[in-house]
Amino acid sequence: MIKVENLSYAYPKAKETVLKNLSFEIKQGEIFGFLGPSGAGKSTTQKILYKTLHDFTGEISVKNKALKNWGNEYFEKIGVGFELPNHYLKLTARENLILFASFYPKENLQNFDALFEIFGLAGSIDKRVEEFSKGMKMRLNFVRAIMHDPEILFLDEPTAGLDPINAQKIKRYIIKLKTEGKTIFVTTHDMTTADELCDRVSFIADGEIRLTEKPSVLKNKHGKHTVKVELENGQSAEFAIKDLGNNAEFLGFISRDEIRRINTQEATLEEVFIKVTGAKLLE
Repeated sequence: MIKVENLSYAYPKAKETVLKNLSFEIKQGEIFGFLGPSGAGKSTTQKILYKTLHDFTGEISVKNKALKNWGNEYFEKIGVGFELPNHYLKLTARENLILFASFYPKENLQNFDALFEIFGLAGSIDKRVEEFSKGMKMRLNFVRAIMHDPEILFLDEPTAGLDPINAQKIKRYIIKLKTEGKTIFVTTHDMTTADELCDRVSFIADGEIRLTEKPSVLKNKHGKHTVKVELENGQSAEFAIKDLGNNAEFLGFISRDEIRRINTQEATLEEVFIKVTGAKLLE
């Protein structure tokens, strides 16, 4: 669906190149994550892909068509969830959506009231957005991104500023969109969100892609192939996963008391990121 080859970009008058020869592909129906700290180049990459930044070098194609050859019809096919909500504060939520809906074919528009119900905003649809909390603005941001049923979604920190319940609503809906065949490009520094959502991730640091792989593969490769067992009496121990059922030491240990918990010792995505890039995640 999206193919990027040797993408580089420098902001006008900037001394340094922000993006340095990025190459990656995103398949149709895939949730693809760009993971890295602030300033790594995540948002810049997305801005190029949704055509608010130009004058890049390299090749980009979307649906087998060069990005530079797409006209205004491109914006009917994409949805953008910005990191910082940008609504008309003096308008109500409904008025905001009616305004932005006027940019799109009517046959593609979804039912506003149904979307507001899903994301817990039904009681606020006719309130001015200036009365909204940051979390409510973020949810309105997401509704605006999906209201015209786009084929491709660009989501920048989609769960930022949300409480756990509403963050889960957003994540569940993103997964629902994937099952409908949507292609979704997520940028985030939240490794937990990326782990829950993404089919594949790229680690980006200092404008360069350091690694691209499935989260499960990364966690398994960089973690310990052991399980940690904790008993109700407070004792704990680690054992190799291989041939665990025939490990006499393991069987003897778990016979001492009831098991409180047992966990594999795979690495977290954050641990893998730091190991691979040498960069801190939060800056």
